[in-house]
Amino acid sequence: LKTVGLPKGRGCLLLAEMSSKGTLAAGDYTEAVAKAAMEHSDFVMGFISVNPASWKTSTGPGLIHMTPGVQLAKGGDALGQQYNTPSSVIGERGSDVIIVGRGIIKADD
Repeated sequence: LKTVGLPKGRGCLLLAEMSSKGTLAAGDYTEAVAKAAMEHSDFVMGFISVNPASWKTSTGPGLIHMTPGVQLAKGGDALGQQYNTPSSVIGERGSDVIIVGRGIIKADD
């Protein structure tokens, strides 16, 4: 990816964590992704992450964290999605950008 993307001015967003119940993208996997990002900081622009504030590996400044599964009320749905609030995701968990899908489409209001 890097050999094709970097010469074109492209970057890579790594999937470090997922917001679905029972995800395997957590723990040691997340730590390995964080380390890989630091090794390729010339190409990696950031992460899809859920709780970067809890990571053991610091990724340093310049890498953005985008968090899926955001809606106004914390909870979950029948598809296994685990929702967190914007306040929690940005204020407590250390995300830079929120990703909202079903939280808007399925909202009553």
